[in-house]
Amino acid sequence: MLRFLGGAPKKAVSEIQIAHRGATFRIALKRVATARRLTLRVRAATRDIVLTMPLRAGLRQAQEFAQNHADWIAQRLERLPQRLPFEPGASIFLRDVEHVLRHDTSRREAGERRGAVWLEQKDGIPALCAGGDPAHFERRILDFLRREARRDLEQAVRRHAAAVGRAPIALSLRDTSSRWGSCSAKGALNFSWRLIMAPPFVLDYLAAHETAHLRHHDHSEKFWALTKSLCPRTGLAEAWLKAHGAKLHRYGRRPQADGDEDVNGE
Repeated sequence: MLRFLGGAPKKAVSEIQIAHRGATFRIALKRVATARRLTLRVRAATRDIVLTMPLRAGLRQAQEFAQNHADWIAQRLERLPQRLPFEPGASIFLRDVEHVLRHDTSRREAGERRGAVWLEQKDGIPALCAGGDPAHFERRILDFLRREARRDLEQAVRRHAAAVGRAPIALSLRDTSSRWGSCSAKGALNFSWRLIMAPPFVLDYLAAHETAHLRHHDHSEKFWALTKSLCPRTGLAEAWLKAHGAKLHRYGRRPQADGDEDVNGE
């Protein structure tokens, strides 16, 4: 009979806390076998702090490293843009065009479902409007953006797939914080719905990029040659994402990109 002495094994510590000028920072710990040093990262999309550490590193070492960089953490958190919930009066981007969000219960056309979402221009200003119960306003706006994103991405992927000669087995939308799109080994494509807020050529680039993976599941020269043939504005799209991509994660209440900032230690 086997017996465990000293009770149940201890669970690995997944986070630490440090105090700094009256504030408490919660820091997630991520042990990585290939890590050679401690790395702190403030993630812009999720507004959290992650400390990556080698397997051999101890908790005391992690705690000291984080505490020594408390000022750095505080400065990066202060620099993060404030989140912008989908609420009446707020402004968001739809295909890179700024729209004001409006709650309007006056529109009741024949056959129109309750709580519909529609686009209109008022005094020359583009508006994205939703009716129905104000409590469901944010959800309706989000559902609308996801539908628009799916429509644009399906059209772009269909066009690029015809050129590549291969079609994905599925296309899904997510709200990932680390990537804008992905292609599984089986050929399923996933995209961030937030691409609908970017310029159309950026969405088209991501559709081309992931569709190209259906033929080249790597980032080889052949892959990039195919991607650029599908989307000649590849370089411009990547530059736009690098400069502005993180801002797309400001919208909506859920803190779901890159644009993280990090600091390394020996």
